Amino acid sequence: MRSPSEDRTARARIRDEALRLFAERGADAVTVREIAAAADVSPALIMRHYGTKEALRSVVDEHVAEVFEQILGQATGRADPFAPASVVELVAVALPPGSPIPAYLGHMLLSGGEPGAVLFRRLYLAATDALTALHEAGHADDGADPAVRAAFLLANDLAVLMLRTRITDVLGVDPLSADGVGRWAGEVLTIYRDGLGGTANRSA
Repeated sequence: MRSPSEDRTARARIRDEALRLFAERGADAVTVREIAAAADVSPALIMRHYGTKEALRSVVDEHVAEVFEQILGQATGRADPFAPASVVELVAVALPPGSPIPAYLGHMLLSGGEPGAVLFRRLYLAATDALTALHEAGHADDGADPAVRAAFLLANDLAVLMLRTRITDVLGVDPLSADGVGRWAGEVLTIYRDGLGGTANRSA
């Protein structure tokens, strides 16, 4: 018989392999047998731990949501001029290279299902908390409409995570790599601080 520690290890391995496969192909395209093969367990063990593929998907959803809440939470309560300025920077620091979590996030948010809607609301609340902390510390203006500002900042950062491979294709550098974050963050901060510039609307 498996020991409780072996069962816990198998449960985590199943979740992690499901996350990887769901991120690559979408949850609907992945079978329980494929997850079992990737995790080196039997399909029956997956059913024992999770009951159904949908229940396993819910666990993966919850795991991804918790990871992003923790990442956003790093900006709350310790806002300072040297803290990472965006979710993109925080993700690059917090997640190992090749993590499937950013890609899985894209599947969740674009699926149109309730799990994606719940996750976005949770991320939005975490983003509003982070903006409030930055504002209270004197490092950011929360704007005339803080709710819109938080949503705008979150949407910009999520777009980078969801379009990561496309951005890599055109820039020749992964925006979540050390070099990519440096290039990306520099432009983002300049735009947030100064706008896009230009001379067309400047008075003589």
